[in-house]
Amino acid sequence: MVKIVSRPGCRLLSDLALASHHSSPEEYLYIRSSSLDESSPSIRYNTTSFTMQTKFAALAALVAAARAQQACSSQAEVHPKLTWQTCAAGGSCSSVAGSVVLDSNWRWAHTVEGSTNCYTGNTWNNTYCAAGQGANCATKCCVDGADYPGTYGITTSGSELNLKFVTTHAYGKNIGSRVYLMESDTKYQMFTLLGNEFTFDVDVSNIGCGLNGALYFVSMDADGGLSKFSTNKAGAKYGTGYCDSQCPRDVKFINGVANVDGWNPSSNDANGGVGSLGACCAEMDIWEANKISTAYTPHPCQNSAYHSCVGDACGGTYSSDRYAGDCDPDGCDFNSYRQGNKTFYGPGSGNTIDTTQKLSVVTQFIKGSDGVLSEIKRFYVQNGKVVPNSQSTISGNSGNSLTPAFCSAQKKAFGDTDVFNLRGGFAQMSKAVAAPMVLVLSLWDDHYANMLWLDSSYPVNKAGQPGADRGTCPTTSGVPADIESSVPDSNVKFSNIKFGPIGSTFNSADPGTTTSATIRTSTTSTARTSSTANPGTGTGAKQYEQCGGQGWTGPTTCVSPYTCSKVNDWYSQCL
Repeated sequence: MVKIVSRPGCRLLSDLALASHHSSPEEYLYIRSSSLDESSPSIRYNTTSFTMQTKFAALAALVAAARAQQACSSQAEVHPKLTWQTCAAGGSCSSVAGSVVLDSNWRWAHTVEGSTNCYTGNTWNNTYCAAGQGANCATKCCVDGADYPGTYGITTSGSELNLKFVTTHAYGKNIGSRVYLMESDTKYQMFTLLGNEFTFDVDVSNIGCGLNGALYFVSMDADGGLSKFSTNKAGAKYGTGYCDSQCPRDVKFINGVANVDGWNPSSNDANGGVGSLGACCAEMDIWEANKISTAYTPHPCQNSAYHSCVGDACGGTYSSDRYAGDCDPDGCDFNSYRQGNKTFYGPGSGNTIDTTQKLSVVTQFIKGSDGVLSEIKRFYVQNGKVVPNSQSTISGNSGNSLTPAFCSAQKKAFGDTDVFNLRGGFAQMSKAVAAPMVLVLSLWDDHYANMLWLDSSYPVNKAGQPGADRGTCPTTSGVPADIESSVPDSNVKFSNIKFGPIGSTFNSADPGTTTSATIRTSTTSTARTSSTANPGTGTGAKQYEQCGGQGWTGPTTCVSPYTCSKVNDWYSQCL
C-alpha cells in the first residue's frame, strides 16, 4: 500500500505537510492525500472543510502574534492519551502512558501574523507561497492546534483509539484522519521491529468497501524533522515529517520549504495537488483492512531513512515512471483472498476470521541465523483461539507468511514487476526494521482507485486473472463521494497495543475469556531483547514454527534445542 498525506503543524511550517486550505478567513479546508502502488495502489485525498467565524479568526491572529510568530494556538494542541504495553520475554507486560498526535496535513494553515489562508482549495496563496518562494512560505505560514473529538472524530479511552470517518461539526465536516503514537509531547514513539513481535486489537466491523483502517510503520524522524530543518518549528508535537515508500509529492512542506515549485492542482480532488518535491522512506504496512479484506506489506527503500527526491525521479504515484525512485511503491503483500483463500477473512461465521467481531493481530519479525530479517509471520487471535495465517493456494506460490522465497514466487505467479527485490528485498527491509520506526494509525478513503486494490478486483480489466481478485467488493464500489454520504458514521477502533520479543505478546491469551493477545515491548528506540530464528538440529518444526494445536496435522516435535510450547488448546510453537 502507499500513503501520501500532507500535514501541517501549528508552528512555522517546514517539512510539514500543510493541510489547510482556506478560501477566506471564514472557511478553511483540511486535506489528506495519499499515493498508490501497483499491487495495492492507493491515493488518499481526504478533505475536511469548515467555516470559521470572523471573531474566531481575529482571536487566532491575536494569539499568533502573541507567540512571536512561532506558534499558532487559536486552538490549544492537547494530545489525546493512549496507553499501550511493553512486554519482556517470559515476563509480565507493563503499561506505558502514551498519546497520539494528528498529522499536520489535517490542520488549518494560515499566516503567522494573521488568519489569511496559505493554501486554498488545491492552490497556494501566491502572496506568501508563490513558485520559487518555498522558504518564504515556510516562515510566513503556520498551522494550528486540533480539536480532536469535535473536529476530527478522534477519541481515546484507556488503550483504545477510535477514528471516525466523517465528523460533522459547527463549521462543516472532516473526512478521515491519521495519527502517530507519541513517546513525549515532542517526540514520536519509536519501535525497532526486527526480532520482535507487535500485537494489537482491532474492530473493523463498521468499515466496509472503499475504506481502509490502516496501522503501519514508517522511517520518519523521531522529532518530525525539527532538528534537520531550521524553518520547521512545529515538529512532532504537530505531526510533521511524514514520508513513505511512495515518495509522496503531495506533501506540502518538505525539507523545510513549501512544495510550491511545479505544483499542479489535482484533476480529481478539489483540495489536492502534486509538487516537485517528494518525501521518501521505508514503510512496513502491518494492517491495511476493512471488514472485507486485509493485507500486510513491506516496502523497502535503498535509503530507508527520511529523504527527499525531485520530480519524476521520485517514482511512485505521481511520476511518469512509477519505478524511477529508490523505494518500492508496490511492496510484497499477503492478502488471504488474493492468495486464494476466499473464506479465511470476512464478515460472518462462515469465515475463519469473523470481522463482525473484534480480533487481535500478531506480527512477528523473525531474524535468520545471519541476523537478517528472514520472515514476517502473521497470527490472529479471536475468541481466545490463536489462528495461523491462511495458506496460499496459488500454484507456485505456497506458504502462509512473507519470506524472500514467497515474495519472489508471488511476483512470478502474478506477473508483477519485481521492484521489491530490485530495491533490496528482505535484506534492505531488514535494515529498516532494525532501526527505529514511527507507528501510524489512520482511516481513509481512496480518491485514486476507490480502494479496489484492497477489497475488489484490480486492475478492473484483469478480474479473474492471477493476483487481480483481492476481495468481494464490486468494482463499482468505494467511490469517495458515495461512501462519504452513504456511510459517514463508519469508524475503526484500535486497542491493546503490545510489543516485545517474539513469543512474548500472546502467550497469556486465555481461551474463552479474551480476544486480546498479550504483547511485551520496549519504550526505547531499540528493543533490548530480540529473537533470531535458528535452524537447530535434527528433525521437526524449526524455531518459531507451529508444532501443535487442535486440528494441527504438521510436525509435533521441534528441532534441537527447541521445545514445543503450548500457547493454548489451538496453538503450540517451537520456542
